[in-house]
Amino acid sequence: MTGSLHAYIVPAITSVGLAVPARTVTNKDLEATLATTDDWIRQRTGIERRHLASAEDKTATLAAKAASVALNASQLTAEQLDAIIVATSTPDDALVSTACQVQAALGASRAFAFDLAAACSGFAYACAVAGQWIRSGQVHYALVIGAETFSRLVNWSDRQTAILFGDGAGAAVLSPVPLRRDDWYCHLGADGSGKDLLFAPRGSYLQMKGREIFKFGVRAVTEELEHLAAQSGLRLQEIDLFVLHQANQRIIEAVAQRLNLPPERFFSNIAHYGNTSAASIPIALAEAAQKGLLGPGSRVALVGFGAGLTWATCLLTYQPLVCGQTGGGENGADNAPSFNNNSTIRR
Repeated sequence: MTGSLHAYIVPAITSVGLAVPARTVTNKDLEATLATTDDWIRQRTGIERRHLASAEDKTATLAAKAASVALNASQLTAEQLDAIIVATSTPDDALVSTACQVQAALGASRAFAFDLAAACSGFAYACAVAGQWIRSGQVHYALVIGAETFSRLVNWSDRQTAILFGDGAGAAVLSPVPLRRDDWYCHLGADGSGKDLLFAPRGSYLQMKGREIFKFGVRAVTEELEHLAAQSGLRLQEIDLFVLHQANQRIIEAVAQRLNLPPERFFSNIAHYGNTSAASIPIALAEAAQKGLLGPGSRVALVGFGAGLTWATCLLTYQPLVCGQTGGGENGADNAPSFNNNSTIRR
């Protein structure tokens, strides 16, 4: 699906926020339980540490915290929200949706709310859906969230997956802004024949064919950005920042090299969070804003890829007010080993 570019009222990012559990687990901690080393993990993934959820850190709790930060920064009230979309593959309950729990926590009684499952592409999918509603005029303010507790799907004796994943949530408020027609673009894709490359059977742990996923990620993101340039009329050099799904630092570097773009234009924080699936793009977006890498009018390309297989791109303009961060939770994770780590949230 590709979004039309004829309208001049387009969705823009008004504010962002993130929330992560307090507990961090470093590569050194993992050395105690896995046949691995800090150096091995860094070289192959770029990851140094990750946040893991405690029993109290539910997906909905993290989502609501990130949403609250983004909402407060937007200077909107919860009652002004028209839509809440949560991208997650790790909801707390089969029923009710995470989005409805966030709606109740915020007091956003006017907003419709639902979850969307597109794995690591989920946040970009959700932005595309919310953005098209905004363009149609049916939605004015949309809260889009990516939230995951992937540590609960990880087999902590499996080196291939235990080193990769972390937990957290990120959120963005989207609102209509009069901008150039090429300041909004979305494109979504899927290939269900790749299901067996990355999946988690019900009641079991996540399974991944890492080499194939790596190749898919590099190819999908490169093709998505080439498609963006061809369809939007923009040169990639006109985009201020690229925020990709934070799956592996080597994927990010390979994409920059293939497109002959400066690596500093590709934001990366995988070193401190690991792969947080649908939460990785909004967490990165929020941190990029905190670091001053985005300002009013900045164009940012969000590109996700993941299980399904799925992939998605959204080009949005950033119109920030304030960016915030929050942390919460106690040390521990439901099925994670004990590392005797008393670290707290990185600020």
